[in-house]
Amino acid sequence: MIIAETERLILRHFETKDIQSLFLLNSIPEILTYIPGAPMTSIDQAEKIFSDVILVSYEEFGYGRWAVEHKADKKVIGFCGPKYITEFEEVELGYRYLPDYWGQGYGSEAGKSALETFPDFDVHEAIAIILLGNKGSENLAIKLGMEQRNRDSFMGHKVNIFHKHLV
Repeated sequence: MIIAETERLILRHFETKDIQSLFLLNSIPEILTYIPGAPMTSIDQAEKIFSDVILVSYEEFGYGRWAVEHKADKKVIGFCGPKYITEFEEVELGYRYLPDYWGQGYGSEAGKSALETFPDFDVHEAIAIILLGNKGSENLAIKLGMEQRNRDSFMGHKVNIFHKHLV
């Protein structure tokens, strides 16, 4: 299911065919520098995340992390989208991309498009939970119009919480 399109990207539901992409996004150490947890070591782990986290979120909330597909090469280059965070009782805009696509504006393009769709899912505020030191993600949150709200802890790590009211 397509959620949104931009000039260069399609934001859509993850599908079974994307499990290899999920594995890559969760197994490359460079991507996971500021992500709690160990890198995935098997495709089975990606299958479990797909079935037990992503599909469950789609069913329970009607939204979840969305695949970011690059139109030019038809490749899933990352994810961007909402996730309900039980610990904060708020919806987070989360994003992660393959390193080959960093620094080319894809994060802000997908993030802006994703945030514009949140009200369609009755989500009118968004947060970003960013581990201390992750300046790239903080800069993206600021570029998307989010403001730093406070410092907190999440999954045993110190984080900065960014926030935005949506129209």
